[in-house]
Amino acid sequence: MSAERREELAESVAEVRARVDAACRAAGREPSEVDVLAVTKTFPAVDAALLADLGMTLFAENREQEARAKVAEFTQLRPDSAARWHMVGQVQRNKARSVARWASVVESVDSPRLAEALRRASASALDAGERREPLDVLVQVGLDEREGRGGCPPEDVPELADTVAATEELRLRGVMAVAPLRGDAEVAFATLSTIAHRVRRDHPEAGVVSAGMSGDLERAIAHGSTRVRVGTALLGGRRLTSL
Repeated sequence: MSAERREELAESVAEVRARVDAACRAAGREPSEVDVLAVTKTFPAVDAALLADLGMTLFAENREQEARAKVAEFTQLRPDSAARWHMVGQVQRNKARSVARWASVVESVDSPRLAEALRRASASALDAGERREPLDVLVQVGLDEREGRGGCPPEDVPELADTVAATEELRLRGVMAVAPLRGDAEVAFATLSTIAHRVRRDHPEAGVVSAGMSGDLERAIAHGSTRVRVGTALLGGRRLTSL
């Protein structure tokens, strides 16, 4: 854990927080309303440990195999950390049991079948003492079905939210979306804001809106995002070969 890398990350953390603060001020919001989720995919556990030393507590991965190993290593490096790990990538149902062992939050629930797989996995993990509390989940809203990036069709989100909220092993916390690669991000985030309002109206505890990444976090915050997922702006270019 070089001093040079720590300094590099410290500068990035300060820059990202300054961007979030400025975006919140421009939107007439309080910076405390928006969390920064550090997306550590392809980066080593030591980078996550350094970010934890700098005050970061929320980390995200998008591949179960990489995440499982990284979380275990991070736990050894920082056993007293209050870090919470989020799964933001698509989850195969046969990987649900493993995800439930390490993830505090799954942000990519996009179907009743996946919700049921995670419910069963959370129940097993709770019974085995591998979890202390139900699994928090977000419903992923599909904003562009042509891209194959996962996500529940917008018209089906309320029903899926109801399904999740009816379980004891899962806790509905809100919605997540990725802006389309093609198309107007402003329109996408505005659409997500409308959907999030509907979900929050039916389920007041589901107030999280996870939207915005390194390149578009300002626009997401302007449309009500409460959690931005930042990788490149914090950590730079990819460091590891995908596992």
